[in-house]
Amino acid sequence: MLHDITVNSRLIGKYHKPFIVAEMSGNHNQSLETALKIVEVAAKTGVDAVKLQTYTADTLTLDVKIKDFYIDDNKSLWKGQSLYDLYQQAYTPWEWHKPIFDRCKELGLIAFSTPFDETAVDFLESLDVPCYKIASFENTHLPLIKKVASTDKPIIISTGMANIAELDETVRAAREAGCKDIILLKCTSSYPASPEDSNLLTIPHMRDLFNCQVGLSDHTLGTGVAVASVALGATFIEKHFTLCRDEGGVDAAFSMEPKEMENLVVEAERAWQALGKINYGATKNEEKSLKFRRSLYVAEDMKAGDVFTEKNLRIVRPGYGLEPKYYDVIIGRKVREDIKKGTPVKWEII
Repeated sequence: MLHDITVNSRLIGKYHKPFIVAEMSGNHNQSLETALKIVEVAAKTGVDAVKLQTYTADTLTLDVKIKDFYIDDNKSLWKGQSLYDLYQQAYTPWEWHKPIFDRCKELGLIAFSTPFDETAVDFLESLDVPCYKIASFENTHLPLIKKVASTDKPIIISTGMANIAELDETVRAAREAGCKDIILLKCTSSYPASPEDSNLLTIPHMRDLFNCQVGLSDHTLGTGVAVASVALGATFIEKHFTLCRDEGGVDAAFSMEPKEMENLVVEAERAWQALGKINYGATKNEEKSLKFRRSLYVAEDMKAGDVFTEKNLRIVRPGYGLEPKYYDVIIGRKVREDIKKGTPVKWEII
């Protein structure tokens, strides 16, 4: 049986409502005021946590203007941009982290981040983050994973693009470096992602294969994919979050707006509640509805000795008489005494 994972006293696991994370990413548009507003609005939606990304353009790439360092995918939201320029536009200044984390704490939110290199881990340790997220594009960066694992804090790893062999290396590296709590997130690394590429059936397979908590890092539009993931065992859901898609931002096009996030929080919990347990027969709340089943009733006044026929024996609601399966047994049998129309048929009157 998988053990629960604790992050700042919040339990993550099968018997707890899904842990929902609002990913800020670069949707602050280089405004600390907007970043703090995102935190405040996220808190009102009911999410459990807000996540940042901790890097600089220089820790992610090189400032060179050659083809390899430009995005040339015609379907990309960022086509034509250089990696360096994109990351300069999207990064969250490191000096903003503390005021953002402090605001989260004031509002009862858990705050953590995705480090993209070892210096980011050291910086986040100075802020005493409760856990770490590894991005899909970093899930083969074993030196980074070992560094994060050495903090002895839970690691959430997005699995986008990684095959089973790569994930095995990643999980082994984390565990061998001391990590006891791992959450693997099914992730499709396209922006936005399509439901058809989500392959949520991987979630329970991944849980059983690696014996760890599982969840979803979701780049699809809407709530349907995320809610469906709960039914397949996701205990952790991450979605990008923005105040308003129309205001733009590097990730705004596939980010949730406040009302959508609020709806996700509600519907994900409902999906979790609906899982329940394997159960057949009436639940306690259904017991009062049993009377609305059909049963055998006397359909005409009958005298003692009269025979039941298709005319005077009916299968009707409510359910106080014998079950319908006895209809053929009762037809042709006699009644012991005078019986009024509307009397439920019981064995004692036969």
